[in-house]
Amino acid sequence: MAKVIFPVEATHIMMFARAIGDPNPVYHDPTAAAGTEVGGIIAPPTFPQAVAQFDPDYPLRPKPGEPWFGSAAEPTGSTAQRGTGGLHASQEFEYHRALRPGDVLTVEVRDGESWERESKRAGKLLFSERIKEYRDQNGELVITARSVGVMTERPVES
Repeated sequence: MAKVIFPVEATHIMMFARAIGDPNPVYHDPTAAAGTEVGGIIAPPTFPQAVAQFDPDYPLRPKPGEPWFGSAAEPTGSTAQRGTGGLHASQEFEYHRALRPGDVLTVEVRDGESWERESKRAGKLLFSERIKEYRDQNGELVITARSVGVMTERPVES
């Protein structure tokens, strides 16, 4: 992911909360949210994942005129494999302050730590961390997201 600009709007927050099935009024009702400890609408904790929709290179987003693997076997005729055997091992969000409508985030990605472990079934496991820093329109750090992926040395037999 290159540097991505991510505008945060109240409707984005509301639709994200609905998509994950969270009816908390702090995500959509300005009057109810104003009477809470946070004092206004905020985004759900996993909302930063929505940045993928602002990344032109996000691999799971369909691109007009290009075959798309999607979430089924071959929904548009693409025979390309979606991944290379890697797994998403963990995800963590560290909030430095609440994310609110009106924020315009700039997201930068960098590599974190990497390490190896041995597995009886898959051989060597290669772990790698990616760190995303979400800064607001004033350059202040709002969220630090860390994800860990793992690649196996060989396929696991069932």
